[in-house]
Amino acid sequence: MRWIVLIAAGVVLGVFAFDIQVDDLHSPTERAAAQVVLGWTYVAVGLLAWIRRRGNPIGPLLVAAGLAWLARQLRYADTAALFTVFFLLGDVCYALVGHAVLAYPTGKVRGRFERGIVIAGYTTALLFPLAALLLYDGRSQLIQMQPIPHENLVGIADSARAVELLQKTEVIVLFGVLATLLLVVIVRRLAGATARERRMLAPLLVAAVAIVLRAVFECVFTFVDRPFAYDYLFWWQFAAVIALPLALVAGLLRARLARVAIGDLVIELEHTPTSGLRDSLARALDDPSLELALALPGRRGFVDDSGRPVRLPENDPRRAVTTVEHDGEVIAALVHDPSLLEERQLVQAVGAAAHLALENARLQAELRAQLALVEESRARIVAAGDEERQRIERDLHDGAQQRLVAMAIELRSAQRRLGGNLDPEVERLLTTTVDDLQTAVQELRELASGIHPTILAEGGLAAALDSLAARSPVPVTVTATRDRFAPEVETDAYFVACEALANVAKHARATHATVTARRDNGVLLIEIEDDGAGGARLDAGSGLRGLADRVEARGGHLRLDSPAGQGTRVVGEIPCAS
Repeated sequence: MRWIVLIAAGVVLGVFAFDIQVDDLHSPTERAAAQVVLGWTYVAVGLLAWIRRRGNPIGPLLVAAGLAWLARQLRYADTAALFTVFFLLGDVCYALVGHAVLAYPTGKVRGRFERGIVIAGYTTALLFPLAALLLYDGRSQLIQMQPIPHENLVGIADSARAVELLQKTEVIVLFGVLATLLLVVIVRRLAGATARERRMLAPLLVAAVAIVLRAVFECVFTFVDRPFAYDYLFWWQFAAVIALPLALVAGLLRARLARVAIGDLVIELEHTPTSGLRDSLARALDDPSLELALALPGRRGFVDDSGRPVRLPENDPRRAVTTVEHDGEVIAALVHDPSLLEERQLVQAVGAAAHLALENARLQAELRAQLALVEESRARIVAAGDEERQRIERDLHDGAQQRLVAMAIELRSAQRRLGGNLDPEVERLLTTTVDDLQTAVQELRELASGIHPTILAEGGLAAALDSLAARSPVPVTVTATRDRFAPEVETDAYFVACEALANVAKHARATHATVTARRDNGVLLIEIEDDGAGGARLDAGSGLRGLADRVEARGGHLRLDSPAGQGTRVVGEIPCAS
């Protein structure tokens, strides 16, 4: 019923406005029709916005502006009551349009400066016409009014000069000062907006053009009598001002129109891998900056689609967070442009359409997070093993090895002191004991070196590989880069070579082996190849399998190529800093 009343009011006012323009003002028919079409356009698009977004006051503001514009034409009637009422209220339509522009797109005017402009606009549009009416006697010429007498019901004085001054001052304030301030607000909002907000605020550019042309139009026709290009100015102003409500309503209905994309989103998600889920949601919400955070069960925080922890922004005016829930459980959070807060229904609809895909992505992200924890645990185990190796090597070197060396020195010293006074059997026993101690020291040194060679830390990987080859019973050729790497990288490469050469010596029946170490695209490649019997397998023993685990714990890979009778090739790929 409300819509019918408003439509009927618009139609009636349009008919009266057209009749007055043609019969009383003798305006050309096309210009009179343009004035009516302008008012009807504001009413129509205002009703559309009102129906679609009932909680947003921009629709009612545009309807009121359209009705006020049509009613404004009634001030040209030769009836005293119509002239008095609509001369007083005629300029309110401009204040309503300015109010709608400043309230776009949320429907709320934010900031004291913007509210001040709105208040000043209504005040100017009401007080100046009222003051002019009080000083108008009904006989003198009014600005932009035909030279016909208008009977005034509220006039209390007669001052044609004061009336002219008041009307010109109103034009300067309304279309000069306030229009300029409105432009400043529009430019400031566009400059400080995010990329998505700029797309939403694009209709304000049309508003800016309309404001400028309307201000030029009013100022020219107020201060210049029948200027050059009179008709051109009118039609330019008409085109801009009628484009304004169309642009505003198009912006307001973006969220409604965007819901059409939700059906496409549902179809798209059926064929979209988890890695492309964020991009699909970003397109549906028209927000390229969208970030997707997947909730871990038990409120254990959020992770990205790779399983890495994500911290949601707090108190960031340029980012907003909306959670997606299913059956009361948070399954994801969307970190998005703040402008989407005004379109919560759209965000909720997208979340509802994508909840199955989000649930699947969350499970996969949780699996990746658990895998990352396992990999971290493996890396910690390897690191702890290396630390324990170094501790044992230090203990052997500084403890047992040094004590054996000291014992050998003491026995040799005792042997020299006693000289020829020793029984030959005792002499032989001492000599044998000292030799055994020296042999034990040498074996202990080799054992300690195998646990964690000191030369690896002091001379680097190339020196350690050379030392390893020198101790091998099988001839080994080493070609190794002299670059230094992180200690853990060098340790992993060394043990790959150490285990592979041990297998060559024990099982391969090889006559020669080669060891190659080089940097390749951020990866240290360690390759050991022999000409032995082949037939080795990773799962055949704990040695190579343990090496594979060690390398994989660093994010690398161990490959084995060992066809029977054609030798064995072991390649370790260990990530390192480029």
